Amino acid sequence: MESLQVIFLALIQGLTEFLPISSSGHLILPAQLFGWEDQGLSFDVAVNTGSLFAVIIYFRLEIVSLTQAWTKSLVTKTQTQESKLSWWIVLATIPAVIVGFLAKDFIETHLRNTLVIAITTIFFGLLLWVADRMSKAQLNEFQMGWKKALLIGIAQAMALIPGTSRSGATMTAALMLGLTREAAARFSFLMSIPVSCGAAILVIKDLAQSPLPIDYQALILGLVVSFAAAYVCIHYFLKYISQIGMTPFVIYRLILGSILLGLLYL
Repeated sequence: MESLQVIFLALIQGLTEFLPISSSGHLILPAQLFGWEDQGLSFDVAVNTGSLFAVIIYFRLEIVSLTQAWTKSLVTKTQTQESKLSWWIVLATIPAVIVGFLAKDFIETHLRNTLVIAITTIFFGLLLWVADRMSKAQLNEFQMGWKKALLIGIAQAMALIPGTSRSGATMTAALMLGLTREAAARFSFLMSIPVSCGAAILVIKDLAQSPLPIDYQALILGLVVSFAAAYVCIHYFLKYISQIGMTPFVIYRLILGSILLGLLYL
């Protein structure tokens, strides 16, 4: 891969991983427009790892605090706000693990195509708009309870369908359940960590068994660029989401989905 292609794709991954606009749709579009070959499994691992490092480092204090509270709850059998949130994150992770385990091959074989991504980009974009408009926006992440956490986890499992957007699906569910925009975003980012870690481990396992050569220079560059883009994205998204709302992202999704449909049928 050329350096320009590496930087471009890593920027796309880093910026779209945590915005509710579907990273898979954006990774297909450059290949369609520029005729680029598939970037390969090793590059996907690198840029996803960069995004994972970004969210871990950004929320490092919260992660330490939640982990300590969760560990203490196992020993003392008493619950605090933070230990409850930790358990809710664990609970919200389970649906994606189950669906990913059972349906991974089917999704990769039958759903990873431009038509599916275009349709889901548009449909779930409209659903996000409805959720944002109807949301009562009263609860923070410490007030939602385990039932709401589980429902958000089910939404995360649905996001395994390409084009849905993991962050978009989880924020949509959280808004429908009455969380504020900031709380929906924070919970979405925190619950992405265990799922992303699990996915990275599985992909690295597949990569270790692959006989294909690895371009380590491209991987390191992709990881660094993806990390920087994701970190900046998380910071400014949390800072401004309460002011701008979800409408700009909905409009963007509708445009992106229409472009993908246009590439198929025009």
